[in-house]
Amino acid sequence: MSDRDILARLLAQRSVRRGRFTLASGRESSHYVDARLTTMSPEGLALIGPLALQAIRERQWAVDAVGGLTLGADPIAYAIAMASVASPPLVRAFTVRKEAKQHGTGRLIEGPMREGDAVVVIEDVITTGGSALKAAEAIQRAGARISGILALVDREEGGRAVLEERGFEVTCLATLSQLLDEDASAATPQPS
Repeated sequence: MSDRDILARLLAQRSVRRGRFTLASGRESSHYVDARLTTMSPEGLALIGPLALQAIRERQWAVDAVGGLTLGADPIAYAIAMASVASPPLVRAFTVRKEAKQHGTGRLIEGPMREGDAVVVIEDVITTGGSALKAAEAIQRAGARISGILALVDREEGGRAVLEERGFEVTCLATLSQLLDEDASAATPQPS
């Protein structure tokens, strides 16, 4: 079983919930993906960092730093930065706040992202693409260039297409249908 398959199984077991949910987009859904239950676990971080770094490099995206809208993007970005230590060149991580601080420096972006950096926007779950767009706009206003958008999970509800229509390249480590398939196969009794 590949590391990507192991990650899909982990996401299916820990992060996918069935029921009736209102998503951040306002849409109703019978599935909720709480990626943080995986991205904030030791096993999740250990898998996500190298897999995401590999996906970025396979796309041949220039990258100095990675980050996205807090809180969903944070552990993924940190895992990528940590994975880059074992596989240079180093990649810095940063966080985009939902609102600029009202004290101190008043920053919207925290961490070592610099003007002129090549950046990959990180998203935990793409539904409508709104969070990734909000992060991308803040990053561009700060003077960085966006190489692409990497999401942990694509809910396959049109968000990826919205981002691509805006001119962004997008890659995802998993899709909701993969996670549901993984969940269903885990629930099916295996012959002995």
